[in-house]
Amino acid sequence: MSLSFTRRALAGGLLAAPFIRTARAQQSLEWVAGSLGGGWYTMAAGLSALVKDENPEIQIRVVPGGGLANSTRVNRNQSPMGWGIDTFAASARRGEEPYSEKHEALRCLGTGYSPTEHNFLRRAEGGPEDMKAILTQKGLRIACPQRSSTDEMTLRRILRFYGTSPERIRAEGGTYLNGSYADIGGAYTDGQVDYLYVALARPASLLTEIAQGRRAGLLTEFPADLRKHMIDTYAYSEGVLPGGTYPGLQTRDLMVTTMDSVIMVHESLPEEVAARITRTLIRNRGQRLASIHASMAAWDPAVSWKYQGLPLHPGAARAFREAGVMPG
Repeated sequence: MSLSFTRRALAGGLLAAPFIRTARAQQSLEWVAGSLGGGWYTMAAGLSALVKDENPEIQIRVVPGGGLANSTRVNRNQSPMGWGIDTFAASARRGEEPYSEKHEALRCLGTGYSPTEHNFLRRAEGGPEDMKAILTQKGLRIACPQRSSTDEMTLRRILRFYGTSPERIRAEGGTYLNGSYADIGGAYTDGQVDYLYVALARPASLLTEIAQGRRAGLLTEFPADLRKHMIDTYAYSEGVLPGGTYPGLQTRDLMVTTMDSVIMVHESLPEEVAARITRTLIRNRGQRLASIHASMAAWDPAVSWKYQGLPLHPGAARAFREAGVMPG
């Protein structure tokens, strides 16, 4: 081998090295969110764009998903990132209902990203007004999202508390309809069903559109005994839906069951990538996150890392410590 060839080869290798490093640094990730048209999909798309703006080497593609199925999808690394619900993510980690195995590969980037109210909408043109009376009546016609959603799983738990079920509703001549948010919203507006159950962070476009639509409706308060049952048995929370949230659908503050969103990641997500994503979220807390979705306005990094349902990813822990909100 000649000396000149060796020098040329070495020079070529040195010139190529930056491109090799760039290729290695490039990360293409999939973020499994919620249904098209729902808050999770909107938030994931907005956050992905924000992350890309500040970290061009991190490319995130958002795909539809559901609150229950997302935990399993991320645990299997089919999608390295995903939205989850705090109470269900903790159940997945432990392998408790509705999960049949422990999801031990799940990690998180914290929680508190989007407090979510459970909303129970009833027709305004007559019928019972109390939630128990509504859900136990014969001929009930109700719609909720798909079986893979936390909305539907929560409704099943409520029905069980009142001694009924989707199967019983159908057996007694009623309707228990599942579909996308757009589908069930259309079913309510068209009179195919008289009640809707959805868990959406406010302001939910679905409810805003119904409030402005041709069929009137009213949001129903969650009874105190039901809220206590959901807290004690399943670790949900409770909160207030302010009276002015959905003009036309409510005339006062309503007590409701609530839950919160957690960003789940697979344990194999590179530490530097998790750190960069979390740093971006911390830097943009407040108005910037609120501009993506109003529900993220109150996200607090000093509280976010304290979630105990899933282990904090090491990269996220590093970012929270660097920001001075988490003890070293």
